[in-house]
Amino acid sequence: LGCNVLDSAINYRCQRSERAIGAALSALFAEGVFRREEIFVATKGGFIPFDGAPPGNPVDHFMSTFVQPGIVQPEEIVAGCHCMTPKYLAHQIDLSLSNLGLACLDAYYLHNPETQLQEISREEFLKRIRAAFAFLEEAADQGKIRMYGTATWDGYRNHSRSRDHLMLAELIQTARDIAGSRHRFRIIQLPYNLGMPEAYNERTQQVDENWLSTLAAAEEYGLYVMASASILQGQLSRELPQELREVFAGLHTDAQRAIQFVRSTPGMGTALVGMKRVEHVEENLAAASVAPLSSSQFLRFFGQE
Repeated sequence: LGCNVLDSAINYRCQRSERAIGAALSALFAEGVFRREEIFVATKGGFIPFDGAPPGNPVDHFMSTFVQPGIVQPEEIVAGCHCMTPKYLAHQIDLSLSNLGLACLDAYYLHNPETQLQEISREEFLKRIRAAFAFLEEAADQGKIRMYGTATWDGYRNHSRSRDHLMLAELIQTARDIAGSRHRFRIIQLPYNLGMPEAYNERTQQVDENWLSTLAAAEEYGLYVMASASILQGQLSRELPQELREVFAGLHTDAQRAIQFVRSTPGMGTALVGMKRVEHVEENLAAASVAPLSSSQFLRFFGQE
């Protein structure tokens, strides 16, 4: 139906998400349905994953799986669930590649790195980001990933004074300090939808002397943007205002209209939607049969001209 982006994370469904995608890709590659370069596969690391199902004793699982083998030290864990040290990320990337049956990931995200700011200072956070980015540049040099980025929930949406706010300028400068203009920090992900429009209409990012929205700042830095939660976990798949039916002519369901809003937003690259039923896949991807609104149309209905 035209969708070629697959987005996962190692902790989704206790690694079963990655493994299901890997099984499907393996079969389809073997059948010659499509070539590897036609599919964009992204996953994330940072949260401590279980293996197949939640264990009876999570502490014992954590100690035997990560601490005793020397993959992490307890003091490197934040909020009881998050780590982004180079040694840990190296382990997680290799495990994701195995789960997905791939030699290289198209994009690898640090998963909600703002979680770290719950417990550490911003100065320490930036040190950890620098170490993580340096490792990810090495992973790119080794051909394990094509690019890396940050997949966030609150980091780019919250006000700049918020403790967990992420400033793109700091992250870009860190990547440039490590690898110059050839750095592979090229992509970000954040929630964006009709109910969470901050990426478009809140000026949370400082670029030089100007305050811009996250989407505008990403464009300035040449970052590709993916929107998570395009239909807000299904909440936007019903009971949308009548006016939206007129704006998005040619679409038949509220889920399609919500997706089209994201696809039409200037600066947005990809609208991600979680789907677990074939009929949902067919319904949602039918939105792609209708062209997104033009920039002028979007501004007329949703923007600030």
